[in-house]
Amino acid sequence: MKTYTPTTPSKRHAVRPDYSPLSKVEPHKPLTKKLKAHAGRGNSGRITVRHQSGGHKKLYRMVDFLQNKFNQPAKVETIEYDPYRTAFIALLKYGDGERRYILAPDGLKVGSEIISAESAPLNAGNRMKLKNIPVGYQVHNIELNPGRGGQLARSAGSYAEILANANGYTDLKLSSGEIRRAQWEGYASLGQVSNPEHNLTTIGKAGRSRWLGIRPTVRGTAMNPVDHPYGGGEGRQPRGTRRPKTLWGKITGGRKTRNKKKWSNKMIIQRRKK
Repeated sequence: MKTYTPTTPSKRHAVRPDYSPLSKVEPHKPLTKKLKAHAGRGNSGRITVRHQSGGHKKLYRMVDFLQNKFNQPAKVETIEYDPYRTAFIALLKYGDGERRYILAPDGLKVGSEIISAESAPLNAGNRMKLKNIPVGYQVHNIELNPGRGGQLARSAGSYAEILANANGYTDLKLSSGEIRRAQWEGYASLGQVSNPEHNLTTIGKAGRSRWLGIRPTVRGTAMNPVDHPYGGGEGRQPRGTRRPKTLWGKITGGRKTRNKKKWSNKMIIQRRKK
């Protein structure tokens, strides 16, 4: 992590990941595109997600979560920052000249060679079928359905641990503590996702939140009764409602929101602990 000399009040407490090991290059242009900003608005033009707007100009990097060039070694050309995700990304160059971005695992170096295959050496970044990964190994970018691409463990520092392989399924322990099953014919990448210290970031000033596209949030207790269930009263008042509620009066904080009839409930062996 990088800290700053307190030359300004905002820098006094600012802490961010150290980006010095990253490659100092522009993104690979054929693998970038401009995404339209929606500022938290839905198709009717109304705000559906609050506290979103603005933000610094940025390009989306098309990351390959499928990694379906099998049995073809690829060389890591660069390790880069990605403004759309917390993890770092790596640019691979295959033997036929094709380049693809992937999620960079922690410890991956420029010049390293990685491969996607049904069974591969047990090195960070290599991608292989879950059934061929030994118990106890850490994996990321995990396919829940074979051929669909990685869906689990994709954010900075996240990983899942292989607990067991049996009867066509692999048991995985996720970072949250949840234990769930996935089809063992699906692929996963070895290692932990890069930038594991991301959660230690201290933004330092309100302006940096605006660069990230985050607008200010007003406390419910500071509102009027017409605007929020917590609003009103003379001076500071207690919540005045037994259970915590959203702006629209819906119960939050402790109520389960997962559909009890969701088909994949049977794949969850143990829910995460509170």
